[in-house]
Amino acid sequence: MITIEIQGHEVQCHIEYGKRKKASIMMELPYMVTIKAPNGTSEEVLRQLVMQHGAEIIEKSARMQQVLDGPQAKEYEKEGKGAFLLFGKTYALNELIPVEGFTEEELRANLKKFYFAECKRMIGQRITRYQQELKVKPKSIEIVDSPTKWGSCSWDKKLTFNYRLAMAPPEVMDYVIIHELCHIHHMNHDRSFWRRVGSIMPDYKEKENYLMRNGRAMTL
Repeated sequence: MITIEIQGHEVQCHIEYGKRKKASIMMELPYMVTIKAPNGTSEEVLRQLVMQHGAEIIEKSARMQQVLDGPQAKEYEKEGKGAFLLFGKTYALNELIPVEGFTEEELRANLKKFYFAECKRMIGQRITRYQQELKVKPKSIEIVDSPTKWGSCSWDKKLTFNYRLAMAPPEVMDYVIIHELCHIHHMNHDRSFWRRVGSIMPDYKEKENYLMRNGRAMTL
């Protein structure tokens, strides 16, 4: 474990050595990264790698922290007056699910199931287009409940998407889909990765900013 100061923040770096061709950086929690490096790579080289991605690490950590801090849970009114997001638009609770005869706990559970189903349906519809454009095919697609990630791509091409993406506008969901599909060929956030993302969605930064600004409101 090494600690690197970036923009006034201490970033904890866990190093995993192995038989690899090049080093890569992964983030699971704010201001904490895992570096997967080839055997024998010096600490100085790894420090330089982290510093090269410093701005991205700090920006992503701030977004993660916003999600983790999150707003207080919404009130589930049986009358259906609560405001909930679906694909970027606001709906009353009773416009999304039946509300009569259910306890607040049941309403929460039913609404979460609704969002899982809607997210799975929408991603299933939209991912086909982009995997054809990018000429990639994921091994599997799963909808999950994650406190820190909008999506992820594993080394064996398994994609996961946060069910809360069902609250975002479709074009923002498209960005996360494109982002994770591009990781199938580019596991790092290097220039090649961002060029590939930009080739499909030139205004991807706007979609990133939407998630940064509105991520805290996209909650149950």
